[in-house]
Amino acid sequence: MEKIIKLQNELSVPKTEVNKYGGYKYRTVEQILEAVKPLLDKHGLCLNLTDKVSELCGIPYTEAEATIFTIDPKTKERLLISSSHGYAGIDVNQKGMSIGQCFGASSSYARKYALNGLLLIDDNKDPDSTNTHTKTTPRKATTLEKKTGDKKKVVAGTPEYSKLLDWIQTPKGSIDKALEMYDIDSATENIIRKSIF
Repeated sequence: MEKIIKLQNELSVPKTEVNKYGGYKYRTVEQILEAVKPLLDKHGLCLNLTDKVSELCGIPYTEAEATIFTIDPKTKERLLISSSHGYAGIDVNQKGMSIGQCFGASSSYARKYALNGLLLIDDNKDPDSTNTHTKTTPRKATTLEKKTGDKKKVVAGTPEYSKLLDWIQTPKGSIDKALEMYDIDSATENIIRKSIF
């Protein structure tokens, strides 16, 4: 356990990518893996990533598992140190993406959040943690929404869901705020809560 604690304290993965739509910074799963590989070698640890596709209330999603283990030098057995899960919906109707790309995007997203949980990656150690993030103008209500006061429905696996999940990760976002602003069913809320650490 001491080895993973040292690794978690030494690991730094700054957010260097920028989401042009939301105006905020983020990190990719590839950046996390690039940063952690030398530390795994240094501390004699192994990392394994797997994922599987499941369905909840008719919504397909990817469940990723990130596991850190070591090999016992005498028995050559794997000794589990820690593991974490991440979840991401799959929108098979995503415009401009093949079905394979939709599944791949979901896998990357789920793996990133599994790694975030396992490696204790958070905004406090990022150089951009004080980033004010580009302020975006809130979406104006449609005529129908103005008349009925209805909230926009967000379902897991849709582009709106991905944007909302990204927003929840920002300093100004939260699950509670999202539930006030949007019509989110309980299945989607559960997936969001499992995706956020």
